[in-house]
Amino acid sequence: MTAAFFLADRAVLTVGRVLLEGPEGRHAVSVRRMRVGEEVVLTDGEGTGAYGTVASVEGKDQLGVEVTDVRVEPEPRPRLTVVQALPKGDRGELAVETMTETGVDVIVPWAASRCVTQWRGERGAKSLAKWRTTAREAGKQSRRLCFPRVADLVTTAQLGRLLADAEFAAVLHEDGGTPLATAELPDSGDIVLVVGPEGGVTREELTAFADAGADPYRLGPSVLRTSTAGTAASALLLGRVGRWN
Repeated sequence: MTAAFFLADRAVLTVGRVLLEGPEGRHAVSVRRMRVGEEVVLTDGEGTGAYGTVASVEGKDQLGVEVTDVRVEPEPRPRLTVVQALPKGDRGELAVETMTETGVDVIVPWAASRCVTQWRGERGAKSLAKWRTTAREAGKQSRRLCFPRVADLVTTAQLGRLLADAEFAAVLHEDGGTPLATAELPDSGDIVLVVGPEGGVTREELTAFADAGADPYRLGPSVLRTSTAGTAASALLLGRVGRWN
């Protein structure tokens, strides 16, 4: 069996006997029913992982772990950011989940002109919280030491700086003249990929993105839904830059 993954405070990620408690400890004891001797990995979700075995089960929400090794992942090169237009219904969480499993480093929710879904007020705050929870849980499920960061919601105008600062920026669009599979990609820095809504990216948005240095690229012969396009494109990019080697 593979080791179980749990989120832990960085302070306990050290060699020796440590205690996992709180919600994660309760999940480990009451839901996962961890037993003495089983292998576990504790991570802060920011690149550090503590590897060890269960040393004791204390009550209903405390797990004693004997940590034998602590590892720190290097910074990803290049870093991949996906700007995701807001999908309808729960397809946003689906996109976040699968992009997390694929290896995306940053996910930026985008209020595109043609988005049917709107994040406003309390509803917007709850939706953003759901995306962040999804990224955290998918990060544990896919055994990542570094979970993706889900940024605050942005408008088209606010995307300009992000795109301009990237080493490579692209907008997925069926009319793109260049296949993403043949684009020249950097070895380091930031790659930023923009995924539009179901209704498509407007001409005004394409112009604004082009002014910031992001050209349109096509992914393939078929048109994917917004909730799956980012994952497919991310897999292509991460494979091409060697992050999947």
